[in-house]
Amino acid sequence: MNISINNISHNYGAVSALKSVNLTIPDGSLFGVIGPDGSGKTTLFRILATLIVPSEGEISIGDYDVVEDMRALRNQIGYMPGRFSLYLDLTVEENLQFFASIFGTSLEENRSLIDAVYKQIEPFKKRKAGALSGGMKQKLALSCALIHRPELLILDEPTTGVDAVSRREFWDLLDLIQKEGITTVVSTPYMDEAMRCSEVALLFDGELLANDDPKRLTQTAEINLWAVESDEIFKILQDFRKHDNVNWAFSFGEQIHVAVDKSLEEREASKIFDQYNDQIISAKRIEPGIEDLFIDLTEQEVEV
Repeated sequence: MNISINNISHNYGAVSALKSVNLTIPDGSLFGVIGPDGSGKTTLFRILATLIVPSEGEISIGDYDVVEDMRALRNQIGYMPGRFSLYLDLTVEENLQFFASIFGTSLEENRSLIDAVYKQIEPFKKRKAGALSGGMKQKLALSCALIHRPELLILDEPTTGVDAVSRREFWDLLDLIQKEGITTVVSTPYMDEAMRCSEVALLFDGELLANDDPKRLTQTAEINLWAVESDEIFKILQDFRKHDNVNWAFSFGEQIHVAVDKSLEEREASKIFDQYNDQIISAKRIEPGIEDLFIDLTEQEVEV
C-alpha cells in the first residue's frame, strides 16, 4: 500500500511531537523511520495505525484516509507497538488463535505467511507468553501482527532491548516479509539497522531531516570527516569541540569522528590534527556512515 503523509503535525498540549512532516512511502517497501527517543517516531506510528488523530494534516494509505476510513483500514494493518502488549497469561498458541479469531481467520489459513517466524517459536507453543525471552516475545508479537495477512505492517522499535543475534534474525524475517509484497514501516534507534531498509526517513525533534535510500544519503553527504585514534579520548574530544574549524566531534568506540570545516582541503584539515601530535595515534579521512550523517544534520538543527 502506498502511503502519503501530508503536513502532519501533532501536539500534546504545548509540546509539538510532529511538525509538518511530509513523506511518501512506496508500496511494498521496507521503510525505516530513524531517530532518537522523543523524535516523534511513536506518535507518527500511532497516527498511521489509526490510534490517534493528527492535530493537522492528512494521511492516505492506499485508498483509505486514516481518519475517515479508520475502521475499514484497521483490517489492512498489522501493528506491533514498542512495548510488548500480548496476553502474558496466554500461551504462544492461544495468543495466535485469539488474534486470528479477531480478524476472522485462523493460524492454519495463514500459516504460510508466518511460517518462517512461527517455526522458531513453535517448540514453545504451550509456554505462556510472559515466560518467553525478549527475542521470542518479539517473534510472537510479529506473528500476531501478521496472522491476518495485512497489507501494511507497522513495527515500533521491534528490536529495542533484544540481543544482537535476535536483532539480526528479526531483520532477516523482515526481508522475507518484504518479498511477500507487504509494505513494512519500522522504526529504530539503531543506525546499523537503517542500512537494511530500502528507504529511510530521519526524524529529530518532530521534524523530518532527510528522506532517501540510506546508501544514497551517505554517498551524497557533504561531511569532511576524520577518524582519530588516541589514548586520551576524553581530553582530545574536548579539545576538538573547542576548535574553530571543527563542526562536531563524537566518540565512536575506540575512535573519535571529527567533522571539520567543509571548505578545508585535506592538507589543511590534517594541520588541525598535527597540533595534537603528542595525543593522537592516527588521524585519517573517512567516508561518513548513516550515524555520522544523522549527527551532522542534528548539529545543524541545534545551531539554527
